Amino acid sequence: MTVLRLYDTAARKKRDFVPADPQRVTMYVCGPTVYGPAHIGNFRPAVVFDVLFRLLRHVYGGDHVIYARNFTDVDDKINAAAAEAGVDISVITEKYTAIYHADSQALGILRPTLEPTATGHMAEIIETIDALLKAGHAYTAQGHVLFSVENCDDYGALSRRSQDDMIAGARVEVAPYKKNPADFVLWKPSKDGEPVWDSPFGPGRPGWHTECVAMIGAALGPSIDIHGGGMDLVFPHHENEVAQAKCLHHDAPLARYWVHNGFVSMDSEKMSKSLGNIIRPSELLARGVKGEVIRYGLLSGHYRAPLDWTDKLIEQSRKSLDRLYGVLRRLKPVEADNVSAPAAVLEALADDLNTPRALAALFEIAGRANKAETDAERAQAKGELIAAGALLGLFQSDADAWFGLDALSEERRAQIDALIDDRALARAGKDFARADALRAELDALGVLVDDGPEGSVWRMRMTADSTVSS
Repeated sequence: MTVLRLYDTAARKKRDFVPADPQRVTMYVCGPTVYGPAHIGNFRPAVVFDVLFRLLRHVYGGDHVIYARNFTDVDDKINAAAAEAGVDISVITEKYTAIYHADSQALGILRPTLEPTATGHMAEIIETIDALLKAGHAYTAQGHVLFSVENCDDYGALSRRSQDDMIAGARVEVAPYKKNPADFVLWKPSKDGEPVWDSPFGPGRPGWHTECVAMIGAALGPSIDIHGGGMDLVFPHHENEVAQAKCLHHDAPLARYWVHNGFVSMDSEKMSKSLGNIIRPSELLARGVKGEVIRYGLLSGHYRAPLDWTDKLIEQSRKSLDRLYGVLRRLKPVEADNVSAPAAVLEALADDLNTPRALAALFEIAGRANKAETDAERAQAKGELIAAGALLGLFQSDADAWFGLDALSEERRAQIDALIDDRALARAGKDFARADALRAELDALGVLVDDGPEGSVWRMRMTADSTVSS
């Protein structure tokens, strides 16, 4: 069995992944707050943990992995959006949940096993808060219920922050009713017009930090194998989850491994809605950027490292996929062998999801495919590419459709392929005048040619108002 190693934020090192029960591997990832469309930075964890989900299913079997990713569907920003539109919060959250699902599908992200919502687990949230109160780990003050950090011995262990740093980092309101400035809200009164739920501690709504603890318990159990999310969630959100779970479950760990992805930036500045420097998948898709190109771009850097999102990265990702799809197109006449994912790709992903190394391994396979002299060798390479792509969520398109060739007649495709082959021979023979003339002929037919180590790939030139001539 493949030995998976993950960087555990709590341990600050890579650790061999050993699930509590190999027959029931559990993973929970903090999902979006659905008050507006998610941007590319929001989709980095979605893509990263999708790859981890695929890898876990490969190693332990699809029926033995349970992956939950929540939707936060009650929140100040949701309330504000609903108030501005004059609608119930469910209208806002259902709209943006649907958009998130559509964008996820475009990026090749599998649906998690479970998608719990805060509003769908209000009873469990209230029970969680009530249990913390009764155990003396929380207290009431002016209609609020607050968690007492002084009752948690190693509060701050996950993020390794000092008490002063934690207060500053949490950006908490140092309200006069707090016993400790770092105490955080579990329940608060609702303002006029805001959604409200009845509870033993008064009408109101939950604080963010207690929602995930309750949803994890309801969906997966009190202690899970992997808890994931963006690096910005380590503190305060995940630290506060750890504290509540520790007090609720007698020191049993909420998660045995904590996995966090790095930020996405634009022009070296963290992508953020508050800064206005965001780009959404739907905007890129509308520009003709394929979802798989976006996915490739998000996987092009190691998940723990920062990733700068630029037009250059998009273009590099497109060209890389073009090269790989070009190989698959040349292999179309060959029936792919039914093989497992190649060892080099598995080893890369098993080493803390090293997707850059896994992507590099794809090009090694593509190189072998180009050098293959027999159909058996080509079938093996094609099978390896397809199997590796399934782990990475790539090669979900037909190769002809990828290049926009599915609308062409067989005769036109054969004509263009012949011109491409003639040009390749001219280039190989250093007859560059002939090669240039053939390229001009291809250009007149509306064909774009990219030359790479795996050979030349071509696609039809498409514009917003153009059609492909067959």
